[in-house]
Amino acid sequence: MPHPIAYLAFDGNCAEAMRFYERALGGKLEILMSGADSPMAAQIPKEHAHRILHARLALPGGGILFAGDAPAHVPYQGIKGVSLTLNYDTVAEARRVFDALAAGGQVTMPMQPAFWAKAWGMLVDRFGTPWIVNGELLPL
Repeated sequence: MPHPIAYLAFDGNCAEAMRFYERALGGKLEILMSGADSPMAAQIPKEHAHRILHARLALPGGGILFAGDAPAHVPYQGIKGVSLTLNYDTVAEARRVFDALAAGGQVTMPMQPAFWAKAWGMLVDRFGTPWIVNGELLPL
């Protein structure tokens, strides 16, 4: 069965966002391909060649996050109607990642206990990506 993979869109700052996620999430940036580095380089206007066509971040535990810059001619409206959820085995690890992602962003729900986890919180990071972070899931 396929596993859904989030594909995030950015407005020219994909490279910066993915490097931030690599540090904050402890991942490994495997692909960061700009238009200039792609097989389509000759077809991309020079002023947009720096935009990222495809990025792949491998996360600890086998997860993957994809991303790219929205095409320059398409109006970018941000990420809406979805949050990325991260589940951690410990509250300490969840809090570390939550704090890292929150740097420069906006906490919308501080870390706190819930009926499904010993700790959880919500935030929108400085790139506009909404996150939910859970620490120590509880049996329901």
